[in-house]
Amino acid sequence: QVQLVESGGGLVQPGGSLRLSCAASGFTFSRYRMTWYRQAPGKERELVAAISAGGNTNYADSVKGRFTISRDNAKNTVYLQMNSLKPEDTAVYYCNAVFAFSDYWGKGTTVTVSS
Repeated sequence: QVQLVESGGGLVQPGGSLRLSCAASGFTFSRYRMTWYRQAPGKERELVAAISAGGNTNYADSVKGRFTISRDNAKNTVYLQMNSLKPEDTAVYYCNAVFAFSDYWGKGTTVTVSS
């Protein structure tokens, strides 16, 4: 059974940090491109950061220099380190795994940046 389980969300003050985790199971994690998306209230889902099977990364312009995506294939987990958080980072963050015709999604974790 395929599962992607996000964790690490919560309430944080502007300028703070959070580390999101996405634990994968039920498929060969190391083969998959892993992506973090987010969806803010009233907005469309957008790509935040992605990491290929080979470790290449790309980021949305809005998070470059503040967020870092990484993966640990031994733990079947992808991470999103988020620093210097802003209120506009408030959203539900989703984990996505893609390989060939397989496309899996987690249920999301909520990040709220507010004072």
